[in-house]
Amino acid sequence: MSSFSAILRFLGFGGDSSPADRRLRDPVAPVGLIGEGLEMKGEVSGEGDFQVLGKFEGEITLTGTVHVGEGAEVDANISATAIVIGGVVRGNLSASTRVEILPTGTLTGTLKSGSFTAAEGASVKGEVWVERQPRLVPPLDDRSAPSVPAR
Repeated sequence: MSSFSAILRFLGFGGDSSPADRRLRDPVAPVGLIGEGLEMKGEVSGEGDFQVLGKFEGEITLTGTVHVGEGAEVDANISATAIVIGGVVRGNLSASTRVEILPTGTLTGTLKSGSFTAAEGASVKGEVWVERQPRLVPPLDDRSAPSVPAR
């Protein structure tokens, strides 16, 4: 396959594979991308992963992972399954699973997540709320008593 064909296939032009099939083969390939040197204002919502390498201002609401690359700048409220920050983010973040700030990452704002990690060198200014997802416990009626062998 030529390089041009690979690019067309990645962008969704040509080839017989669906975007879901491509994600299964290459799970790190972002569904959406704002490339380095690009600026965008607006709202991004939907299913899948999203990567910002340039500048973005607005709202991001996804059922996927948002990656903010090193050197990227984001002024947005972000709600996603997971958020990974390697650039500068200003806004309120909500992640159902985890937020990770890489050594080059900076966050200014409020963060709510089930898990939070910040690498040495990362910068965080604001509120951090780490809340575990509630575990589903069956009602007492549904729990069976432990069996004890008769003697």
